Amino acid sequence: MRSIISTLTITLAALVLSACVTGGSNNGGEFEIRTGVLEQVELTQVKSNHDSGIGAIVGGIAGAGLGSLIGAGTGRDVAMVAGALAGAVGGNYAEKQNYDKPREAQQLIVRLKSGILVSVTQPVNPALAPGMHVYIEGSGSGARVIPQN
Repeated sequence: MRSIISTLTITLAALVLSACVTGGSNNGGEFEIRTGVLEQVELTQVKSNHDSGIGAIVGGIAGAGLGSLIGAGTGRDVAMVAGALAGAVGGNYAEKQNYDKPREAQQLIVRLKSGILVSVTQPVNPALAPGMHVYIEGSGSGARVIPQN
C-alpha cells in the first residue's frame, strides 16, 4: 500500500511540473515582418493568460506539506496526497480569481502593400495612430504591430 501511494505522489508531482512546460517552435527564432498602413485603431479588452499554473504548483506543494503534518504511516501518505490535490485545485482557483481579469487592448486594422487587410489584437501601444506606416511582426496569436521609424 505504501508503494502505491508513493507512486501516486510521484506521478502527481510529475504531472503538475509537466504542466509548466510550453511547447512550440518558431523556426529558430525567425519570423515574418510585413509592412503596411494602419487604417483603424479600436480599443477593446482581452482576457488575460491564465496558463502559468504557478497557483496550482504552489498550492499543491503547500497542501502536501500540511498533509505531512497529519497522522503517521499510511494515513500520513493519504493526507499528503489529498492535501496536494486540494492545494492544487485551491491554488489554481485563487490564481484565476486574482489574475484572470480582462486587460485593455487595441484591435488594429492594417492594409498591407498588397492591399490585403490584416487585423491584429494586442496590448495598448499609445504610439500607434491611423495613417501610420507600420510593421506586422510574426503571425497568429504572436503577431504584433509596431510603428516604422
